[in-house]
Amino acid sequence: MELRVLQYFLAVAREQSISAAAEYLHLSQPTLSRQIRDMEKELGKQLFVRGNRKIILTEEGMILRKRAEEILELVHKTENEIAQSDDTVAGDIYIGTGESEGVRLLIKAGMAIQQEYPNIHIHMVSGDSMDLKDQLDKGLFDFAVLWDPTDISAYESLCLPHKDCIGILMPADCSLAKKEQIMISDLTDLPLICSRQQLKNDILSNFLAEGGYRQNIVATYNLLFNASLMVQEGIGYAIGFNKIIDTTGDRNLVWKPLYPSTELRMNLVWKKYQMFTKASQLFLQKIQILLEEGLSK
Repeated sequence: MELRVLQYFLAVAREQSISAAAEYLHLSQPTLSRQIRDMEKELGKQLFVRGNRKIILTEEGMILRKRAEEILELVHKTENEIAQSDDTVAGDIYIGTGESEGVRLLIKAGMAIQQEYPNIHIHMVSGDSMDLKDQLDKGLFDFAVLWDPTDISAYESLCLPHKDCIGILMPADCSLAKKEQIMISDLTDLPLICSRQQLKNDILSNFLAEGGYRQNIVATYNLLFNASLMVQEGIGYAIGFNKIIDTTGDRNLVWKPLYPSTELRMNLVWKKYQMFTKASQLFLQKIQILLEEGLSK
């Protein structure tokens, strides 16, 4: 299957119309239709359901769209890396990370190398650990930030000094908000909103099980901002890190630490035996310098 044909397929999926996609691609409609038919014949699967006004993807078509986007993104990333001349320090650094105050260290490192090499560009993509590991394994990220207890044994890693504290984000006018610390026992039967990663690693379940308490998870999230909207709308109480959601002003939100205190360590990880670009190598070196400077103070 040619990359060109994958681009044709994605254009049709995006436009939901052969004629509109053909116009965008500067192809004739019969030519594009034939390319899509040949692709379906090659794969042995129907990729589109053709209606009167628009065409939509089948289940197999949705799978191909996801993979095609990843393939073309990786090709684009590779072309850019190879195109850099030997005497030029430039390029793109892709970092996958969750939401945390500790990301400031990565931002400082990126800013420092950009001041010296303005043609280096930093791209940060937010997500939970499951998404970040998936993109890192596929080569779409150069680095990812993963939190304990995520298994990082398959990667090279650098432990970052910042630790995030787990707590509860809740309406400011609820009775629980009057407490200085939230005990595990306070969570029993409460409608809880937790991240997919927390659910996967059974972090909350283990805490509750130790005290014999019941859990009532009503929703999940992968970015805490969305969870904060759920809290504001009264869906439940969100479990997440501190210093992410602004609880000042009229937002009617309060974050309280969970007791006993639970701190999770951050790790910067990358694939083993990875061949770094000049830009990525400089970024990692700058992180190490900042860590050494911090330890020496």
